[in-house]
Amino acid sequence: MAMTAHQTWSPEQYAQQARFVSDLGMPVVELLAPRAGERILDLGCGDGSLTKKLVELGCQVVGVDASPAMVTAAQALGLDARIMDGQSLPFEHEFDAVFSNAALHWMPQADIVIAGIWRSLKPGGRFVGECGGSGNTATVVHALTRALSTRGINVDTVNPWYFPTVEEYRHKLEVQGFVVSTIALMPRPTPLPGDLGGWLETFAQSFMAPVPMVERAAFLAEVAEWCRATLYDSYGQWTVDYVRLRFAATRPVSHT
Repeated sequence: MAMTAHQTWSPEQYAQQARFVSDLGMPVVELLAPRAGERILDLGCGDGSLTKKLVELGCQVVGVDASPAMVTAAQALGLDARIMDGQSLPFEHEFDAVFSNAALHWMPQADIVIAGIWRSLKPGGRFVGECGGSGNTATVVHALTRALSTRGINVDTVNPWYFPTVEEYRHKLEVQGFVVSTIALMPRPTPLPGDLGGWLETFAQSFMAPVPMVERAAFLAEVAEWCRATLYDSYGQWTVDYVRLRFAATRPVSHT
């Protein structure tokens, strides 16, 4: 999770509002197919819950994240976790694989990120990940856009997210030299553990930043009301319209 100018992370809040992020990440681990003894970079490791699973499978894992609080939480699990911007990776031909779950969409400089991952990998190394893809949380983004617009704020100036199409991301990977073995968009409607307000306070801080503090409760209520007809059911359950982009690519051994 790369930290944007107005986005901070609380491990406690994350565990309460967003534990589903790592809980739903195991198919990405299975796509990675980690082997004991492999050296793996977990890019955007968060509080380390999936990093720990890779370690338990016998891998040597370095977790990096831009959030100091999340890195501290990961270190508390005994993990090798480091504060680092995913858009400035310093590694050179060090890893058998780079793994990333629910983090790449917080790193808008995608070409720079992919180049850093390429450098980090040994020849033959794998890049396997899942992130928000085109259409991810579209209902919420539309409501945020509308609520900001009524306040004279252009959403493009505060939106921290990058949700690529299959074609766009495949092109970026292939231009770098990766061979893409699988890439697909997958709708994944995701039930929330609480209400939409808690989700917004966890993930949408950048959108809230230009709204005066005294108006934020009204702003969040407005956004939730515009989402209610689509995302709230008669049983009182909020379900956000997630769309994930999942992929696996390889740095060829012979590429120069």
